[in-house]
Amino acid sequence: MYNRLKEQNSPYLLQHSENPVDWYPWCDEAFEKAAQEDKPIFLSIGYSTCHWCHVMAHESFENKEIADLLNQFFIAVKVDREERPDIDSVYMSVCQAFTGNGGWPMSIFMTPQQKPFFAGTYFPPSSQYGMIGFGQLLLTIADRWKNNRTALTESADNLLAALKQKSPLADSGIDSSLPEQAVELFQQSFDAENGGFGTAPKFPAAHNLIFLMLYAYLNQDNKIFPMVSRTLEQMRRGGIFDHIGYGFSRYSTDEYFLAPHFEKMLYDNALLMIAYSAAYKLSGNISFLDTARKTADYILREMTDESGGFYAAQDADSSGREGEYYIWTQEEIYKLLGDEKGRLFCQHFGITKDGNFEGKNIPNILNGNEINDAFEEEKKILYDYRKKRAELHLDDKIITSWNALMICALSILYRVTGERMYLDAARRAQEFIDKNLADKNILYVSCRKGKHSVNGFLDDYAYEMAALLCLYDMCGQPCDLERALELCKEAEEQFADDEGGYYLYGTKNSRLITRPKESYDGAMPSGNSVMAYCLVRLSQAVADDNLKAEAKKQLAYLSSQSAHYPAGFSMFLTALLYDEYPPEKITVVLSEEDDERKIITKLPLYSQVTILQHETDKYKLLNNKTTYYICRDHACLPPTNKIVSQINSFDLSSYALTNFIFGGMQRR
Repeated sequence: MYNRLKEQNSPYLLQHSENPVDWYPWCDEAFEKAAQEDKPIFLSIGYSTCHWCHVMAHESFENKEIADLLNQFFIAVKVDREERPDIDSVYMSVCQAFTGNGGWPMSIFMTPQQKPFFAGTYFPPSSQYGMIGFGQLLLTIADRWKNNRTALTESADNLLAALKQKSPLADSGIDSSLPEQAVELFQQSFDAENGGFGTAPKFPAAHNLIFLMLYAYLNQDNKIFPMVSRTLEQMRRGGIFDHIGYGFSRYSTDEYFLAPHFEKMLYDNALLMIAYSAAYKLSGNISFLDTARKTADYILREMTDESGGFYAAQDADSSGREGEYYIWTQEEIYKLLGDEKGRLFCQHFGITKDGNFEGKNIPNILNGNEINDAFEEEKKILYDYRKKRAELHLDDKIITSWNALMICALSILYRVTGERMYLDAARRAQEFIDKNLADKNILYVSCRKGKHSVNGFLDDYAYEMAALLCLYDMCGQPCDLERALELCKEAEEQFADDEGGYYLYGTKNSRLITRPKESYDGAMPSGNSVMAYCLVRLSQAVADDNLKAEAKKQLAYLSSQSAHYPAGFSMFLTALLYDEYPPEKITVVLSEEDDERKIITKLPLYSQVTILQHETDKYKLLNNKTTYYICRDHACLPPTNKIVSQINSFDLSSYALTNFIFGGMQRR
């Protein structure tokens, strides 16, 4: 038995294509049929690697009795939140307004005109633990739709009116004190013992760590980096990091970073690669570089399409159980490795007879053992075994914004290692986007098996611009800058609000009941925050008064949006620091004795670099040695043969160190 989702391309929708529920994708046909048959809509939003989405699917959507209720009284619509972040954003606001929180699966009941009157997340099939059962809920709503519809529609109208109310924009300009306020908030919530911020669950939120590192050096504040260092070390030690196959899970369910929610998302791993690379550059701590490398190994081995794009995610569930793919018994380890090697391995990775997770074990080194490569052979044996032991679902969608973020991560890893394979992988992914996810200046959200989805949203344009700027920072190729400028113009035309900020969906997207304008950073930085970063960087790269004005306008808009809680806007704060401390532009002319790899690792991470293999009329060798031409904020220094050497320790008292890391940024 198949339903209408069988013809869809999304892995999430295809997972539900054999449900007895008569699912529709989001389409006009569904809403027209609901109006014709006078039925309410049940909207279910999730994604293919979502554990609780799987649970509700197995319990309710595969349950024929519940499916019969849905089919009899409702028109059921299924949406992949990763393909339609616009629908997800609109109805997440609805869910939060009704319940005070949100999550996936998201369950929305609404009129055929898409006006919501009831919302929730996961519902069990029958009432338990104080939660109404999904079957009972369907009968209750069907009864009220028939006998008390006025109350439902009035509720929907009132909620919609509230959601459409615009908050007055504060015209207070750019607030340069916001970074300091955010740092104070992070200091208050920092868990000094276990790393991270706040209590369980703990999300990596690597963009917060990146902001804190940048702020620490620019302000010579030696109290901040230890928060970042402790957090990065504990995440590497904990079970949130896959010690067998590498890469990071989505978040930790406990305060120790031991027990993760096991799904692996491309965007988390990209952001963490950036954070670990930057932390290595700042501290010289080799374990940070090792973590970035191992995460890249995982991405290139398991998450890369043969054409160069990067897949979206791997599932938390396997063999019907969350984490089954990743957990071990002590007996298994001994059987695979032998008694002596097994004993040493278990001792190192905290594996016991009783277990640390539901009677089994998540490998970790929270016991304080050294982070090293002493068990590479043993890990390879376990890795090969677990691939045969349980199947792990892969969401093989290739998402534009997430791929752009991974391009940034690989470019930065190239800068700190000088290893060309990382830059080559970034370039291949950029070529994939150009070929498969773009039509001139129009971007698409995602593609799979040669078929792209809907027109892109703000995040796709903002992140792709950031990727191009990152490539430009690494290589100095004018084509990357020119392409970023083209996409910036397109984003302005599609998404800009004359009153400030950018809408999530634009003039080339379908209309919904509200038009969200997201500025708060969630698991990923918001499109508005990334736009602020791109506008600042573009205005620094080219002499364009309009770009400078747009950058200042966006910084002022986000200043007003973030004033109530600046720690929730780290990417905007990073953009603000870039605006206040413009990075250097460094042109390197290589001598015959030097090569690119040797030089690239010596250069400041936060600078725009062009490496010339031979001298030109404008850029000549000085003393026949490798020569550095350094410009800061449209003012250039005399050419020099010297660059500050690789750092070995964290020493905020040294101006040379700050100069090395941040390219001699100077406050305006």
